[in-house]
Amino acid sequence: MRKFLFLITLLSVLQGMAQDFKYGRVSKEELEEKVHPKFPDANAAILFRDNYSHFNYNDQDGFILVTEVQERIKIYNTDGFKNATKRIKLYKGSKDEENVSGLYGVTYTLENGKVKETKLDKDGIFKEEQDKYSNVLKFTMPNLSAGAVIEYKYTVHSPYLGNLDEVRFQERIPLNKAEARYYFPEYFGFKMHSRGSHSVDIDKSSSTRKINLGSTFKRSSNGGFTGTTSKVQNRSLDFMEEIYMLGAKDVPPMKEESFSGNLDNYLTAVKFELSYIHYPNQPFEYVSSTWEDVAKTIYDSPSFGGELSRSGYFDDALAPLLKTAKTAEAKINLIYEFVKQHMTWNSYIGIYTEEGLKQAYKKQSGNVADINLMLVAMLRHAGLEANPVLISSKSNGIPLFPTRNGFNYVVASVDSGDSRLLLDATSKQGEIDMLEQHLINWNGRLIREDGTSEWTSLLTTKPSTENIIVNIDLKEDLTVTAHAKNRFIGYSAMDYRNAFRGLSQEETRTKLEAMNNGIELSDIELVNLNALYEPVSLSYSFEPLTSLEQVGNKIIISPLFHLAMTENPFKGAERKYPIDFKYPRKERYIISIVIPEGYQVESLPESTVVNLFDGMGKFSYYLKENLGMIQLICEQAMNTAMMSPDMYTELKNYYTMIVEKEQEKIILSKI
Repeated sequence: MRKFLFLITLLSVLQGMAQDFKYGRVSKEELEEKVHPKFPDANAAILFRDNYSHFNYNDQDGFILVTEVQERIKIYNTDGFKNATKRIKLYKGSKDEENVSGLYGVTYTLENGKVKETKLDKDGIFKEEQDKYSNVLKFTMPNLSAGAVIEYKYTVHSPYLGNLDEVRFQERIPLNKAEARYYFPEYFGFKMHSRGSHSVDIDKSSSTRKINLGSTFKRSSNGGFTGTTSKVQNRSLDFMEEIYMLGAKDVPPMKEESFSGNLDNYLTAVKFELSYIHYPNQPFEYVSSTWEDVAKTIYDSPSFGGELSRSGYFDDALAPLLKTAKTAEAKINLIYEFVKQHMTWNSYIGIYTEEGLKQAYKKQSGNVADINLMLVAMLRHAGLEANPVLISSKSNGIPLFPTRNGFNYVVASVDSGDSRLLLDATSKQGEIDMLEQHLINWNGRLIREDGTSEWTSLLTTKPSTENIIVNIDLKEDLTVTAHAKNRFIGYSAMDYRNAFRGLSQEETRTKLEAMNNGIELSDIELVNLNALYEPVSLSYSFEPLTSLEQVGNKIIISPLFHLAMTENPFKGAERKYPIDFKYPRKERYIISIVIPEGYQVESLPESTVVNLFDGMGKFSYYLKENLGMIQLICEQAMNTAMMSPDMYTELKNYYTMIVEKEQEKIILSKI
C-alpha cells in the first residue's frame, strides 16, 4: 500500500514538474524566469516549437497539404524583441494560392504578480506581395517587455503538395524543445533531407486511414500544380500513412562569430522533398529531379527563356551605342550602364518576369528578372556569350535539394576571354563583376540557350585592397603632426561608398572616428564616392595620443597606431561552420615616424613573415631605422573567400599571432 501511495505521489510530482505546452497554458514560472538556466547570456529562448503537417481531402480540391504551427518564446530583455516578429511565406500560382487560417497570438506579462494577456490584433497582421509568385504574411507580437512570453499559432493550407517548409531544430537563441510530425498518404513518396550538427530524434511508423471520396476523386500531379478529376461511386478509401515523428531538446544556440556569412545555412534543420506521386491503378509520376532538370524547366518558362529571344523593343536605342564599341569589354560596359540608367528596380525580387520585357522596357521599371534578363538579351544581341544565372540569396538560404523554389534571384553573366563576369543591373551604383554581398551565396546555376546548365561560383577571385600611408612627425616635446592617406579598391571601395554616400560632414567624421577606435580626426576628405570603377580615397589628420607614452627618459610608441588589431576576431574554442570572408582581401600599411631630436632607437620589434595554409593567407611585418626615421611596412593578405571549419584552430592561432605582433612597441631613449 505504501509503495502504491509512493508511486501515486511521485507521478503527481512529475506531472507537476512537466511543462504544459498546450496553447494558452503559459505558466507563472515561465514569466518569472529571469535568465535562461543553461545559457544565461541569451536574449530570448524558444520554449516550444511544434510543426504538424498532414493531408486533408475534399471533392473540390483533392488532397490539400495542411501545416499547423505553434511556437512559444521567452523574451529575457529588450534585445530579444526581434524574435517577436514572424514572416510566413505563401506561394501563389495562376489559379491557386496558399493561405493562412486560425492565426492567434498572445503576449503574456506579469503585472502586480498576476498574468496579463495581450492578444495579437488583426490590425497588427500585414500581407505583402513579395513577387509575382509569393506573398508574405507578417506580424509582430504586441505589448513586449523584458520577461514576457509570447505564443502564437496558425495553419497554412496549400494546394501544392510538395511545398513543405523547412523545420529548424536550432536557432541563434536556445531552443528548449521542438517537435515535428508528418503524416504522408501512401500515394505521395517523400524523401527527408537534413543538415546541421545537432542530433534530431526520428521515429518512423505507419498506420491506416480512411477518407470519403464522395462522387469524384481528384488526382493531383506535378507536385499539386495540376490535377485531373475522375467520377467514382460514393465510397470510402482505405490507405496507409507513413508517419515521421521528429524531436530535439536543449539545443544550444548557434553563436555568430566574425566572418560567419549566413548562419541560416548551417543551423540544424529538416526538410521533406516530394519524390513521386502514385495513385491506385496509375503509373508512377516522379516529381524529384536534378538541378539540370530544374534549370531547364525554369528556362523553358515563357516568363524566363521565352523573353530572351525578343530584341525588337530595344534595337533602335542600342544600335548607336554598339557602333561606338570596338571591343567586347566596351560593349559589356556600355550595355550594362545603359540598362542601369534606363531601368529602375521596383524592389520586387524573383526569377520570372512580371509583365514581360517589352512592357518593362516601355515603363522603364521592373523586378529583378525584368531588368537582368533584359540585360542578358541585350548582351546576346551584341554577339556576346551571355547567360542568366539563378541565385538563392543569403536570406533565402541554400536549397538542400533540386527544387524550383530554391532560387529567388537572377543575374546576368557574360564570358569575356578567360573570365566570367557577373552583373546585376538593379542597382544604379552597381559595378561589373561585383555582386552585392547579400547575393554572394556560394554558387549560382548558369543556364544556356540549349537548356544545359552548370554551377558557377559567386565568389570573386579578385582581392579587395586597402592601402594606407601614415606620416608621423614626432617632436621632442611629444607634439605630433599625424596624417593618413587611404586608397580603397574593389569591395573595400564599395563598402565605403555604401557607408558614406549621402552623409553630412559631421556624420562622416563621427562614423570614421567610431571605425578608428575613437581617435579624433580632422581635415577629412573623401574622394570618388560617386565615381564608380574608381578607387575611393580618404585622407585625414589625427591625434595619436593613446599610441604614444613618455616614461622617464623614454618614449614608447605603438607603431601601427589606431590601425593595430587589438583583439582576435575568432574567440570560440571550436567552429562547426565555414569561415566566410566574403571576398579575398589585402591590406598594406606604410608608416613613417620621424625620430625626435635628442632621441635614439633603443629597441625595435623584429621583422617577421608568416604564411597560412600554403598561401591562403600571409602576414608580413618589416621595421627598419634609416636617416632619422623609422619605417614600418605591414601587410595582411587573405587570398581566399572561404575556409572550412577544420582550418579554424590554425586560423585562430594565426590571428592571435597578428594581434600580439601588432601590439609590440618601439622604444626611444634620450641620448
